[in-house]
Amino acid sequence: MFILSGGVAVAEKTSSLCADCRLQNYQIFSGNRNGVLSRFAQLRVTIHSALYLHYAFDLWVSVWRKKWARGEVVVIRYADDTIAGFQYQTDADRFLENLRERLAKFGLELHPDKTRRIEFGRFAEENRKRRGEGKPETFDFLGFTHISGKNRLGRFAVRRLTIRKRMRSKLRELKQQLRPRMHDPVRQTGVWLKSVVQGYFNYYAVPGNIGSLSLFRDRLLGLWWHTLCRRSQKRLPWKSMLKLGARWLPRPLVLHPYPAVRFAATHPR
Repeated sequence: MFILSGGVAVAEKTSSLCADCRLQNYQIFSGNRNGVLSRFAQLRVTIHSALYLHYAFDLWVSVWRKKWARGEVVVIRYADDTIAGFQYQTDADRFLENLRERLAKFGLELHPDKTRRIEFGRFAEENRKRRGEGKPETFDFLGFTHISGKNRLGRFAVRRLTIRKRMRSKLRELKQQLRPRMHDPVRQTGVWLKSVVQGYFNYYAVPGNIGSLSLFRDRLLGLWWHTLCRRSQKRLPWKSMLKLGARWLPRPLVLHPYPAVRFAATHPR
């Protein structure tokens, strides 16, 4: 399996648009928006990129698969994030070349600095080990770092962990929001943090990611403790803080099934 990672960008007169376009299993194209955008601008970028990718990518991929693909091709797109997998490297190479030509017709291009090839999948570790190379590289998609790993039985499994940058960014945001709540009643802050943590878990509580969620909860508990300690000269005992955490901060539990289970439920054979 090989993965190509890159970004898709289009320039307009009024704004700069960068649409993520990634391919999984064999090839992945990934990219990030440049610059800091307001919420309205982000929404406009998402809508624009979705429209662009529907005509420049979705419809074209449907035709390309039937005309050129020798093996299986799987395409998944969520808003401006797209994953497509290829069974054969030759299909992926041809697709990359044809995609560049296709995007050029719409004023789009793959970001040259963010395009890379990654070997990923069930046999990636074995193949790289035979060539004397290191572990398979990882890729980020929809808030998760995807890792080519193994489960407890030693079988191949795609591990999904919260992107560390996303977690640090969320903790910094919560730290800033805790400051004006310093003198609020503990119960009021606890109710708010409970909803925040539960909302965070509702998205990231996938199998294999409990460790990252526990780390997020522990770090947030520490931030809350430091905020409470600043309210007075008397330092709050950590044992008392643990009781507050047990009362208000939910513990992480797996809330989502494995992708294969969910896919089988919605697409039975």
